[in-house]
Amino acid sequence: MKIFQLIQKPQLRGAEVFACQLSTHLNSLGHESIIVPVFGGNVTLPFDGTILPLNANPAKRFADTKGWKQLATLIRQHNPDVIQANAGDTLKYAACSKMLHGWKQPVVFRNASTISLYIKSAPAKLLNGFFLKKVDYVASVSNVSKDDFLTLYPAFKTRISKLPIGVNEVSLQPKKQSPNPILIHVGGFTYEKNHTGLISIFEKVLQRHKDAVLWLVGDGPLRSSVEELVKSKGLDGKVTFYGFRQDALQLQNQANVLLLPSIIEGLPGVILEAFYCKTAVVAYNVGGIKEVVTDATGALVPLHNEQEFADRVCAIVDDKRSVAAKVDNSYELVRNEYMNRVIAGRFADVYKSVAGK
Repeated sequence: MKIFQLIQKPQLRGAEVFACQLSTHLNSLGHESIIVPVFGGNVTLPFDGTILPLNANPAKRFADTKGWKQLATLIRQHNPDVIQANAGDTLKYAACSKMLHGWKQPVVFRNASTISLYIKSAPAKLLNGFFLKKVDYVASVSNVSKDDFLTLYPAFKTRISKLPIGVNEVSLQPKKQSPNPILIHVGGFTYEKNHTGLISIFEKVLQRHKDAVLWLVGDGPLRSSVEELVKSKGLDGKVTFYGFRQDALQLQNQANVLLLPSIIEGLPGVILEAFYCKTAVVAYNVGGIKEVVTDATGALVPLHNEQEFADRVCAIVDDKRSVAAKVDNSYELVRNEYMNRVIAGRFADVYKSVAGK
């Protein structure tokens, strides 16, 4: 089968990285998965296959008739069996192109978050419902995301399933013994990731572990404001900004604890990566996180309870032996249920079903 994977733009965000990883495994299974970035970008995607830039105009994303036509042209030229829309504006472009230019390929929408936290008004619900009329199937990253989606759009009850993200099997560098507790956060600098809360939590950890350091991996629109916050609190020597990194997994492997105080999530791939690295995890109980972070695999904290979050981090740092069983359990969970080579086969089954093959 031939699949178009629409992504927002070349960037090392979770949605785009997973689309690339998924495509790599689909290609290894004998399919042809092609990445189609809607907008331009200067990041090199982690994908060796075909990339067809749409070069749409982000300033006209709500009325980009030229971009919608260009997508239809690419579809006619390459004749994919399925179009998958992966976050951002990809659903809008797929739906508008299909409505205006009449191509027949089925559309799979990848629901990677808790959409009710974004779609809060009746007009927004109607607009997204309008786009969803051109969607044949919804691949939801978690059961929580699936149930949340159905509260808004129950018509998809028989056309939705949980299809999680996963982890690529890689060779990890040996863990090094650092004299300082290394705490890490991996994610874009956006409102949902709650970097302001993260810095507050880190300050509380420093009250008990003055030698702790925090690594921030990622980039995004709020990075400069977080850098200013760190400077204003005198934490320059304690917090390192790594930016986007191709080796983020290796950095997680060297850390003691992954901190994820997000206020909105679907099922973050960084948690599964930490599990794969046998790095302890502390996270807020939002979205589908509770489906993987349990008492047996990590520490789940009520949303906005910064003191408990810091306490759980400190407990891990204080007694590494107590978390040994948890990191072993989390590693086994990933190996058994969340490897991308297996998940790619499940996506392929959905594509065959919607394409009638």
